[in-house]
Amino acid sequence: MPKLASGAGGTSLEGERGKRPPPDGEPAAPASGVLDKLFGKRLLQVGRYLVSHKAWMKTVPTENCDVLMTFPDTTDDHTLLWLLNHIRVGIPELIVQVRHHRHTRAYAFFVTATYESLLRGADELGLRKAVKTEFGGGTRGFSCEEDFIYENVESELRFFTSQERQSIIRFWLQNLRAKQGEALHNVRFLDDQPIIPELAARGIIQQVFPVHEQRILNRLMKSWVQAVCENQPLDEICDYFGVKIAMYFRLGLWDTQDTFLPGLGQPTFQPSSCHPPDKPGCILRGSFALFNVVWSTLFLEEWKRRGAELAYKWGTLDSPGEAVEEPRPQFRGVRRISPVTRAEEFYYPPWKRLLFQLLVSLPLCLTCLACVFLLMLGCFQLQELVLSVKGLPRLARFLPKVMLALLVSASAEGYKKLAVWLNDMENYRLESAYEKHLIIKVVLFQFVNSYLSLFYIGFYLKDMERLKELLIVLSLSQILAGGEPSGPRRGGQCGCAGGLTPRGHNGASASGGRWGGGGRASRGQGGGGGGRG
Repeated sequence: MPKLASGAGGTSLEGERGKRPPPDGEPAAPASGVLDKLFGKRLLQVGRYLVSHKAWMKTVPTENCDVLMTFPDTTDDHTLLWLLNHIRVGIPELIVQVRHHRHTRAYAFFVTATYESLLRGADELGLRKAVKTEFGGGTRGFSCEEDFIYENVESELRFFTSQERQSIIRFWLQNLRAKQGEALHNVRFLDDQPIIPELAARGIIQQVFPVHEQRILNRLMKSWVQAVCENQPLDEICDYFGVKIAMYFRLGLWDTQDTFLPGLGQPTFQPSSCHPPDKPGCILRGSFALFNVVWSTLFLEEWKRRGAELAYKWGTLDSPGEAVEEPRPQFRGVRRISPVTRAEEFYYPPWKRLLFQLLVSLPLCLTCLACVFLLMLGCFQLQELVLSVKGLPRLARFLPKVMLALLVSASAEGYKKLAVWLNDMENYRLESAYEKHLIIKVVLFQFVNSYLSLFYIGFYLKDMERLKELLIVLSLSQILAGGEPSGPRRGGQCGCAGGLTPRGHNGASASGGRWGGGGRASRGQGGGGGGRG
């Protein structure tokens, strides 16, 4: 079997196989077996991660890495070589280096491409780039036949942003497709089925994500995070994190600036009597309500205009719609020949999904809503009991409210898991349908869970003092529950794969991100495929 390349802190594929733990049928080392029985495997894993953290500080940067693909430490040689061969044959534009971390025993593919290959990928993807002024200006889809009309096309370092590089490579990886009858272990592929998403859904591929570039992060830290009183560098944010993230921060800045005046008038809405109706306070509140109606309309129209300007500037105003949506990798069913395309596909009868929704999903959702209502009534009865007891300290009256806030947060987290399980069992074919039904389940429950108690107090009990106290408690609980930093999702963490820490050129460290939005790639230029295997 041919050897795969070794990397920073790693060795060849064959060299590390002998150091792996013995198979299940063979006896392990006595000390390790005793520790496993007494403390489980977690204690041993902690020691491995501590050692890998020390090894991370001594790693040699791996150059020319845009996208990282990691595998579980139980992945065998056949799987790695099978996938590597398919990438090399199916996507010859990519340069793949295989690296192994000796402490976590995890393998990873370091993926990049040459500048010429990226140009061809931009043509396939229809990537919009700025056109030189002498050729009309504006933006248009890239074409290799007319590459001379685009700005900075002569410069390999300036033409593609890191986010564009990783988008092109992701486009290639997502479109690596299997042929009829191909199989890997117990995974049998359909004709023209994407390979990477299917292997990721089966857990054979642990994660696929781009890597950060520390040089640009340091520059953004100075010009964006630490520059408190200066304008946000939206163009730099767009180049590095993508259009969606840049639009998000621009809308946040716009919202903060334009809600200043409505915020000044908020004290006029303090609950008080409005009799007689010609009192100065009533007139002021009526005028402020009319102002809010006019302001909200102008705010939305102005943002539409500003958003269109930014979309045109960043080349997404007239971008084409998404292509035909691929089935979800998690979608399962019986194999059949499609009556439309005459190709083999998975089919799941709609009546089975409808039956599960009526007999399982709907009763469970209604039961959860009923439980929330009963718990709310129980907390209110407990509060009445506390208020009826004389001599209790003032803080005691807040205990039922704090209990209600904790129940709201705990039930929301539990229901999210239940909603995901129900959605998985309903087995939707397309990702858009899956997300739509998941949003319906979660939003309905969150609305009832978060606002039912407020509606009950405000419109049924009509107790404004209790309403203000509950609002304060719920707001504080939401702040405390959501105060933790939001790290990258589905992108891994710094020190990915449990100690596998790739570096881009110029010290671009690997850290998870989101594809297309916050997804990150190193800007190491192509070349040097010595570790390709």
